[in-house]
Amino acid sequence: MLTSTLTFDISQLFPSLILKKAGFNLHVVHFFPNYLVNRRTHYIWNNFSSHFVDINIRVGQDLALSPILLALYLAPFLHILEKHLKNLNLQVSLLSFINDGLLIPQSKSFEISNSCLYCSYNVALNLLTKFSLLVEHSKTKVSHFSRLQGGFSPPPLDLSPLGRPSLSPKDSWCYLGFIFDRKFLFHNYIDFYTNKAISTVKCMKILSNSTKELNPHQEFLLYKSYAMPIALYSFQLWYYNKTPLSYPLRILNKMQRRAALWIVGIFKMSPSMGVEAITGLIPINLHLQKIGGRSQLRVYLLLSNHIL
Repeated sequence: MLTSTLTFDISQLFPSLILKKAGFNLHVVHFFPNYLVNRRTHYIWNNFSSHFVDINIRVGQDLALSPILLALYLAPFLHILEKHLKNLNLQVSLLSFINDGLLIPQSKSFEISNSCLYCSYNVALNLLTKFSLLVEHSKTKVSHFSRLQGGFSPPPLDLSPLGRPSLSPKDSWCYLGFIFDRKFLFHNYIDFYTNKAISTVKCMKILSNSTKELNPHQEFLLYKSYAMPIALYSFQLWYYNKTPLSYPLRILNKMQRRAALWIVGIFKMSPSMGVEAITGLIPINLHLQKIGGRSQLRVYLLLSNHIL
């Protein structure tokens, strides 16, 4: 089975603009543009009081209120789009995160996938126009995924009938901080976050100075609290039942060995298992089993009406 995705970005989707279009009360509409505008604030800590500073925040796309307001406005659009796709007999799943839309069809050939993507994208564009919204076409991307063995050469998605250039699928796709490759091996994803964790360990050395250094216990806590969560961010993507772990374990063992050598401060040729035992770090494969089991238990503690 072939899985395909098409992502599009809705431009100028600001709460101050959409509230008026959605028909909210004018008092509500005027509240958000004036939210924390032309205000002053200062901070007090025990006997210390800072000087006053001017603030102009408003409600932009990066504030906590934005996802809620945008969801209220886009909910009718998503509902209507889903009904249109169902009426056209297009087997396409629809996801949305703030202003990022995602179309996901599954089929047995690239031709069928591209046809579904083209039709659903055309319907979405027409519907967004009726909602007075525009798509930033330069950010539209298409990707194809399959675990079948052999050659993998997907054709481009032809959008010339819509007046847009053809979209060529890339080898990897980055979406909301996750990096997907064509076979869902997540090697690029593991490399990215492991290198980020190693860079964090290197930067921790700056915390020591000529007068006072970090002791091994503090370095151990820094690694467990900051570097390890970065390296294992959303590890459930690549750690599941019967998945091959040779590549992830090799990369993660290198990362943990470098951190253990920094904590203990011994020679590089020291054996990894001995260094980990001295520092109190359990082997990375056992740590994955521990947090993997806990993440599965967490699912059973969710409410019965949870989306999962």
